[in-house]
Amino acid sequence: MSKYPKYKDSGVEWLGEIPKHWISTKIKNMLSVPITDGPHETPDFLDTGVPFVSAEAISKGYINFDKIRGHISIEANNKYSQKYSPKLHDVYMIKSGATTGVTAIVDNRIDFNIWSPLAVFRAGTSLNSYYLLNYLRSSNFQKAVELYWTYGTQQNIGMNVLENLYISVPPLQEQQTIANYLDLATAKIDTLIEKQTKLIALLKEKRQAVISTAVTRGLDSTVAMKDSGVEWLGEIPVGWEALQLKRISSIKGGYAYATSDFEDEGIQIIKIGNVYQSKFHTDRQPTFISLDVAKKTREFLIAEGDLIISLTGTLGKRDYGYAVTVDKKGEYRLNQRVAKMIPNNKLVATKYLSYIMKSEQYLTQIYALPAGTKQANLSNDDVLSAVCALPSLEEQEKIVRHIDDKTSKIDNLITKSTKAIDLLKEKRTALISSAVTGKIDVREINMESA
Repeated sequence: MSKYPKYKDSGVEWLGEIPKHWISTKIKNMLSVPITDGPHETPDFLDTGVPFVSAEAISKGYINFDKIRGHISIEANNKYSQKYSPKLHDVYMIKSGATTGVTAIVDNRIDFNIWSPLAVFRAGTSLNSYYLLNYLRSSNFQKAVELYWTYGTQQNIGMNVLENLYISVPPLQEQQTIANYLDLATAKIDTLIEKQTKLIALLKEKRQAVISTAVTRGLDSTVAMKDSGVEWLGEIPVGWEALQLKRISSIKGGYAYATSDFEDEGIQIIKIGNVYQSKFHTDRQPTFISLDVAKKTREFLIAEGDLIISLTGTLGKRDYGYAVTVDKKGEYRLNQRVAKMIPNNKLVATKYLSYIMKSEQYLTQIYALPAGTKQANLSNDDVLSAVCALPSLEEQEKIVRHIDDKTSKIDNLITKSTKAIDLLKEKRTALISSAVTGKIDVREINMESA
């Protein structure tokens, strides 16, 4: 893409050079009212009423009303509207929490209100709202947000700081041209991202099917079958047994370490947060204990190859289950509400047990328990009460090899699609950033080919 003929220094380090006929100014100079936010009190939520929008509903530049926090009464809405009442083309930015910096624009006339995590930008007569939205999404502005945000219990950035950050501003008609171009160009990128996202979902379903079929039906589709005696399990291969997990394994819960036990270094303890998205993570809020405390709690040791589960919190995605294999070298200790599965190796291999616990059939039983809700609080008996179909150790080895082979190929495809999505997102951000800072000139681009 072509560049503008002449540039000048914006006077802002993180903004760099801008086209000569553009200006750089503080955002507050381009707004019709000072940046504001919603109420700082927690309202009484209702099942119906006026939608109440907070950070979780802000994504991809728009408000997702399917993800609102809840509803408030008309009386509460009238009260909160005295401070701020949403208006078409207002732009929101999350100003606190893990998603600080994410933006959205009001693109409809739905009656709603917002909570305090959202900062409101209302463009003045010399600023196009969609140009403003894209500018706030640019990497330049996002880096400035990161530069100036502060940390308390979570990251946040003040409204006074936001309105004193700089914006690069072309003439109004040029703003509209840039916004129109980015709308078309990013829509095409988003379509590609959506296709890759759907492909990943299909691949995960296939992965789940490979595991579930292999651990309940085996590898030979022509083998004779028999009634398992369990209604939901149906028929299983002749020679297999239908057994509860407590017949083939046991479970060892973690230790309730006190906060006073925690150190800056030493032996890492594995908490619920380290069993994340059905994978073993040691880099998520690592917590350590001293060697002396570790020696006293050696019975709670886990190491590479062990199978662990989280007993509290989200059970994990059904496409992978919630059983996690420790896949990093080292010595760790289990914290409370995380447990180690101990297979009876005369009956079941550790890897086969992990696949049982990732199968749709096992997960269905867990989710059917009273504790098997989104925020689960499972007991050891819950985990061990589920029924599985068990072949001989020799057949288990063949099934594990089969699943490993099939799922590794699927995982490679998932990795490629994930990388493709990351690259597309990078391209989208780079395109937005280049356009709203004048690094590319889109005025003469054919919009049909954008």
